[in-house]
Amino acid sequence: MTAQRRPTPHSSIWNSSMRKTLLRAACMAALTFMLSGCGIIDYFYLPPPEDTAQELYESGNDAMREKDYVAAAQAYTRLKDNYPFSPYTIEAELSLADAYFLDEEYPAAAEAYKEFETLHPRHQAIPYVLYQVGMARLKSFISVDRPVNNVQEAYQYFQRLRESYPGTEYAAKAEEHMKECRRLLAERELFIADVYWRTGKYGAAWQRYSFVRDNFKDVPHAVEYATEKANVAYLRHREAQSENIREAREGSWKQWFKWL
Repeated sequence: MTAQRRPTPHSSIWNSSMRKTLLRAACMAALTFMLSGCGIIDYFYLPPPEDTAQELYESGNDAMREKDYVAAAQAYTRLKDNYPFSPYTIEAELSLADAYFLDEEYPAAAEAYKEFETLHPRHQAIPYVLYQVGMARLKSFISVDRPVNNVQEAYQYFQRLRESYPGTEYAAKAEEHMKECRRLLAERELFIADVYWRTGKYGAAWQRYSFVRDNFKDVPHAVEYATEKANVAYLRHREAQSENIREAREGSWKQWFKWL
């Protein structure tokens, strides 16, 4: 009968050391897997880091160069909202207004320029800002048969620019646009006067023509037309008044039909 071999002390120590090594390796593998798993979770489930103010500003400028004004406005708006105290914010606010203007979003552009003036009234770009508000309002004009509030506001901004910053290049440009505004306002008044004329309301027409004649002397063609029409409208108005007086005194021939 063969005796069983007893384990030697050296083999027992080796087995114990091996188990510890394997345990450490398993723990390291598990930890590595967990960390990599967190990275995967972060990658798929956590939002990406936000762009910096500089990145948003450069992105907006790139979009402006590519004439993608919608993307530019989005970048500048994000910069303005997320980084209100960034050194890039002031330029982004002005560039946002420019993006709206170039995209022909004139009401939004005018409001953005106005906001810039309110926030930075002493900024060196204010003459440009006033000019752009005027242009945005002027370009919002549609036709003389629609309200001309935009034209009136455009004239007011051009006038402010000329009076407050007379030596700037934008004041010189404003002069010509003020003339255009006056022409449009005169034509609006003539349009209304002509409507009264066509509908036989000669008294109202005469008043409108007279208003243009007296208040738009800087628009010669409007004054000439209004003067001629005012004279005729006045005569027809007086004739209509005389007819009304006669009918009131003698009765209208139309009343005879009531007896038939």
